[in-house]
Order: sequence, then structure tokens, then C-alpha cells
Amino acid sequence: MVTTLAQIDVWRQTSRENSKLEFKEAKRSFDKNKLYRYCVAIANEGGGHLLLGITDSRPRTVVGSAAFPDTDSITEKLFTVLRFRVDVEVVNHPDGRVVVFHIPSRPTGTAYSYDGAYLMRSGENLVPMTEDQLRRIFAEGQPDWLGGISRANCTDEDIVRLLDTQSYYDLQDRTYPSTRTEVLRKLELEHLIIATTGGWNITRMGALLFAKRIEDFSDLQPKAPRFIVYENNNKLNTRMDIFGGKGYAVGFTGLVDFIMAQAPQSEVLSGALRESVKMFPEEAVRELVANALIHQDFAQDGPSVRIELYSDRLEISNLGLPPIDVERFIDEDKSRNERLADLMRRLRICERKGSGFDRVVNAAEDYQLPAPDIRIGSLHTSVVLFAHKEFKEMDRDERIRATYQHCCLRYVMNEKMTNKSLRKRFQLPDKKTEPVSRAIREALDSQLIKPADPSVTSTRYRSYIPQWA
Repeated sequence: MVTTLAQIDVWRQTSRENSKLEFKEAKRSFDKNKLYRYCVAIANEGGGHLLLGITDSRPRTVVGSAAFPDTDSITEKLFTVLRFRVDVEVVNHPDGRVVVFHIPSRPTGTAYSYDGAYLMRSGENLVPMTEDQLRRIFAEGQPDWLGGISRANCTDEDIVRLLDTQSYYDLQDRTYPSTRTEVLRKLELEHLIIATTGGWNITRMGALLFAKRIEDFSDLQPKAPRFIVYENNNKLNTRMDIFGGKGYAVGFTGLVDFIMAQAPQSEVLSGALRESVKMFPEEAVRELVANALIHQDFAQDGPSVRIELYSDRLEISNLGLPPIDVERFIDEDKSRNERLADLMRRLRICERKGSGFDRVVNAAEDYQLPAPDIRIGSLHTSVVLFAHKEFKEMDRDERIRATYQHCCLRYVMNEKMTNKSLRKRFQLPDKKTEPVSRAIREALDSQLIKPADPSVTSTRYRSYIPQWA
């Protein structure tokens, strides 16, 4: 394997380190134990390249590395310790020696470990993979849960009786075919039903999306979304506890409308006047409910999507841990159930790929709400929308979270956060520069944001970007 100087320069120009690339300065040496760990983590993430002798922050200067002068020896040592081959190559760049480790992907259904830990990268750190991630890896190559059969040996009449085929076309604003044969053929192409010698089998995805009644599919009843309304800001007194009765696609609009009908009113400032609106923006509720339905871990037993309405917040939870860092929800997207996500997008139930959480944050800012909070439990992922709160009422964590999310939102819009833009986000007058400056300092101290141009020293003219940018 020969890496050219041109390829080195292409890698250096990438917008940021990603799952395929890792840069380390390593001018004099690089710890072998750390090398083993990085090779395992990168292999577990699909393989890639570790480059020594290049700074890991842009503009990624080639500084040269004296690490591992005997590449044959380290290649042999890597194979002996890790039991998979890593090719090691030296590229003599004009600015210094670059050592390139070509790391293969782990085999399908297998995860590599080192010193008892199945490793992955998380920002600048190497951490053990979660049980959720390992479960997905070990299940690779096995039958997809959504592709399994929910109901077998159905007739043509059973299909149209059990599934809302009309909604499949209505949600895409398409004309319903004139013949049943054409309808069934389309559902078959979407893998919602499967032809057999005895008629049709309805897949779990077909039933989960288009069931007229979830109760007609006994294996799917635990996957019905649950909506709970509490009297106050705790779980002591429950006013309502119901389960969705239709497929996700068929019942989605009704579910969102029902949630919004139960949400209390709140006051927001519009120009010089206050007006009453629903406590939470419907756009944010719609997106979060759709994301929870799509990204849940269907392989896990237990309650599916849970939507809990309190007097001061709305919590939306689903089984499974996110496949990406919570700090990257705004700019990245990775679906656990890609076929389901693709069809839900085509049915116009969720937004285009990668724009969902951006819209949630933007809607929260428009409603002058505290920033949404993403909470990771041992089995569940939850997102919390809060009722309106004045800036002076926010605690330090709320200020930092709002500042960071505003900075990320500006960045994905190809803009930069400033004191002025953050004042506007918090609906503060121009004279309130110091409280906003303090919020920015807190986010800087938390290493969530950084100056866009470190050479600008005046806080008045300084702009900011996310730390990962």
C-alpha cells in the first residue's frame, strides 16, 4: 500500500477528524499501549488511518515524527498483540516524516478488544463501547427485527383489512391505484409485505407503520407509544396514561395533535407584546416524537417510546442509546434503523437527513425556551423540552447548554455566534452584554466552544464556533 504526498494533503484538508482519520503530533515518540488502543478503536469503527507527525487541529501542520523507526518491527508487534494485521508505512513529506497506520475494519458481527475492553473513540478520548453498541455489532448478519414476520398467510382481503394502505399513498400525496394488485405490488416492493405460496406475510415494519389497530398484531403491542400526563412537575399524580392504537405512520399526526392539545399555554414576548401560545413548539414536538419512534432499539425488550408531559416540561424517551455523541446531535445524523428512517422521510413524517435536531433547537430559540436537554440512561435516551424561563432564572448548566446549542446552530447555518447573536437568542437588550459574556465564558471554560479567530482579543468583536469545528 503506497500513500502519496497528494493523499496526505487531501487528508489534512478534511474539515475535522472523522471515523476514518486520526492525527497525532508525536514528534519524538508515541506510546505503544496507546497505539494498540487506537488501532482497536478505529477498527471497531469500520477501519481507517492513524497518522503520526501531523497536528490534530487545523490547519494540520506536518511537524514530522521520529516514532517507530523500525516499521517492520512495529508491524509484527501489532499483529502479535492485536491478532489482526495493521500495515505501517512511512511517507517522507517535505515538512517531515509521517508514519501512516492503515487499520482494517473489524469483521462483520465481531468487535475487537484490547486488555479486556471493546474500545471506541469519543471526542479526544478512547472509551469502552456500550452494551447497546456491542449488541448491534454482534447482531450483524442476523435477520433484521423489522424485517421479521408479524402476521403470516394473509389473503389480499386481510392485507387491506389490517393495513391502512390508503395512508401509504395519502402521506406521499400520491393517487391511490385503481387495482388492488398494484397496491399489493407496491407494498411488496417496500418490504412491508412478502409474497408466499399461502398468500402474504406482513413484516413487522409494515404492521408497525400501517396497522389500523396495533392490537391486531400481538408481537407489536409493546412497541406502541405511551403518553402520560402528570398533574404537576413530578410523577406522584397521573392525570392520563394511554397507548397509541395505530401504526406509527397512520397515527403520527393524531398523536402529535393529541400531545399538543394536552400541553398548557405559555406566554412569550412577540415584539413589544406578550402573547399566549402552547408551552412547546409543535415543530419540535413533532420532530422529537418522530426521532424517538425511528431511532429506538427494537431488539430490546421493554417499553417502547414514552412521552411524559409535566407542568413544566415534556420528556420524550426511547429504548436504546444514541450511536453518536449527544454533543453532535445538531450537525450529524446516524440512524439505527435506516430503512425505517428512509420510509418515514418519504412519508414526510420526519425531516430530511441531518436536519431534525437543528429544527428542534431553532424552534426552542424562537419560543424563548431553555435549551433542550439530552439525557442518556443505562437503557434509554431522553430529550427534555422545558417551559419558558427568563434568562435570569436559568442556572449555570442551562446557560451553558443554550450557549453551546446556539453556537452549533449558527455553525451549521454557516454563521458564527457572537455576543450580539446570543443576546438576541436570550431576548436581552443591547445593554445586557455582561451577562451574555459570562455565559460565553462559562461555555469556553467547559471546552464546548472556542474563538473562531484566536487572534481577535476584543470580546466585542470576537465570534465563536463549536469546539469540534
